[in-house]
Amino acid sequence: MKSFITTHVLDTSRGKPAAGLTVILEMKGKTGEWSKVASGTTDPDGRINSLFPEGIPLEKGTYRLTFETATYFRSVGSESFYPYVQIAFEVNQSSAHYHVPLLLNPYGYSTYRGS
Repeated sequence: MKSFITTHVLDTSRGKPAAGLTVILEMKGKTGEWSKVASGTTDPDGRINSLFPEGIPLEKGTYRLTFETATYFRSVGSESFYPYVQIAFEVNQSSAHYHVPLLLNPYGYSTYRGS
């Protein structure tokens, strides 16, 4: 079974996938606190295809991905403006797949809901 939540990071400044970038997945609780669901590191293609834990149902709610961008850019010998990028998104269908790509460079980023 495919993970409910996946990501793909492309380093647009280098024209390559962002391999070795750590990503943390959290869920917002009813009282507003964030709790860690999972974490992973992008593969050589810049993807994490198994970010959501297998065998656990996906709950509706607000989730957040934190991309450790400063560590990644240091590893490729580049400075960066953003030490991390956080993307919060809503899960409205517990049986759907949520793909959250990140287009990244040292001084900017863009995201969208992928497929």
